[in-house]
Amino acid sequence: YIPVVAGSEINDDPLKPISRYSRELIAEKGEDTPISWLHREDRFYEKLATPDVTVADLIGDVDPIKAANLKLSYADDRVIHFGMIPRANRCIFVINELPDLQARIQVSLFNILQEGDIQIRGFKLRLPLDVQFVFTANPEDYTNRGSIVTPLKDRIGSQILTHYPEDIAIARRITEQEAQLDDKQTAAIHVPTLAKDLLEQISFEARNSEYVDIKSGVSARTSITAYENLLSTAERRLLNAGEERTAVRLTDFMGVIPSITGKIELVYEGEQEGADTVAVHLIEEAIKSLFPQYFPEIKKLEHKDAASPYDDLIDWFFNGDGFELMDEASEEEYQEHLKEIRPLQLLLSKYQPDFPEADQYFLMEFLLWGLVVYKKLSKHRFTSGYQFKDLYGSYISGL
Repeated sequence: YIPVVAGSEINDDPLKPISRYSRELIAEKGEDTPISWLHREDRFYEKLATPDVTVADLIGDVDPIKAANLKLSYADDRVIHFGMIPRANRCIFVINELPDLQARIQVSLFNILQEGDIQIRGFKLRLPLDVQFVFTANPEDYTNRGSIVTPLKDRIGSQILTHYPEDIAIARRITEQEAQLDDKQTAAIHVPTLAKDLLEQISFEARNSEYVDIKSGVSARTSITAYENLLSTAERRLLNAGEERTAVRLTDFMGVIPSITGKIELVYEGEQEGADTVAVHLIEEAIKSLFPQYFPEIKKLEHKDAASPYDDLIDWFFNGDGFELMDEASEEEYQEHLKEIRPLQLLLSKYQPDFPEADQYFLMEFLLWGLVVYKKLSKHRFTSGYQFKDLYGSYISGL
């Protein structure tokens, strides 16, 4: 808490009053001057730079109603109605999206930032305001809506350039902190660590994708919204199945496609491919990037007679009629279906023996999708799920 002269519009310090009201009150009452206390949570002011922002909003204006009620002349400085900046005295004042603020409004900030005085309708008031200004703006090469006036930029003390999360661990912390989830969702839905990493990797892939406009970027909101959609997809499946608990599946990631397409801006090549196609491509690229961390790497060039760790699994599909994963399958059906693939369990036992038991089924599905991405298996989408087949069998059946 900080002490404020009671009734002061601009949070006057009792020991250093700057407004006429506070000076006269202290001169009249001395040590009996009433004091109020301002909590630190109330010392933050924020203004979005919308096109309708005026100098009166920020600095202040003459209030004719106050002049009439108090029967004061317009020459009396008591008719002034202070704007947001003087009212933020001894506080932090933030202007969001500064380039959107009209140039003439930006000019009105010059004196406050440099000399500390404000000018309202001909009144020149020396108010040494104690305000910490913070401005936010997108890079100039991205925003085409406006620009920051050069003299104003010169008066801003420091320019801090932010960046995207540089590793998945930090990105995950941001997503988990900012995602708005219901307590029932988090209690009923288990999210494997691999699923969280995969979700963040999608944003990393998008930032390096040839289909995505680099200037527009891919913000952290992409992962946040995708995480919310992922849990919503799992929750819908949970409710349809009438179950109490479930775990996120890789098929649930189809529910994050709307959050990807709604957040990224595509270049011409991406527009030609289509937003949905690009979104699926980004998910597959994320799987491809994480796959070598869990299983032996699949190289592009392999000797035709060389043995592969995945031969038994591929043979299982070659000798069978394929394998289907339904979107709305119950938890029991989903697990039983994956258990049917014996070579899949053997691969997990060999390469990930210590993997958490609750996450193993997601890892099984991840392995299947990884083999599809590396062109070892084929995947086909139908109305209610996915069908996995061996690559050559599906090719022959298509003839």
